[in-house]
Amino acid sequence: MRNYRLFARELASFGFVGFVGTVITIGGANLLRHALTVAPLVSVIVPTVASTVTSYLLNRHWAFRHRDSAGTSREFALFFGLNGVGMAIQVLCTAVTFYVLNLHGGVAYNAALVIGLALGSAFRYWSYRRWVFRPVAL
Repeated sequence: MRNYRLFARELASFGFVGFVGTVITIGGANLLRHALTVAPLVSVIVPTVASTVTSYLLNRHWAFRHRDSAGTSREFALFFGLNGVGMAIQVLCTAVTFYVLNLHGGVAYNAALVIGLALGSAFRYWSYRRWVFRPVAL
């Protein structure tokens, strides 16, 4: 029962951190793309990097604080490397929507952002638990 509660708390905390990251990513991407007319892929990458820094700090010091820290530099490098994969998933969704499907409207752009975020978040959660924020060794 304890493991279930810990998992539920961890998942809820991760979800809240994800919500904060999503607001940063979608808000920043729309600001860059529509208000400042930045290129579609750059407008996904810049706020995703800002969201990644925020997410690392919140995940390390709040959502996964009870898990081992393998050392700041290793953990940090793994976190950002795995986030690079998650960001590639997001950028790929935007690239396919914009350049392959030739859908340039705001609804299509935001749909690609949301789908990319969902797929990238699923990968991030799995990879954080597996490689970055490991269970405490007994």
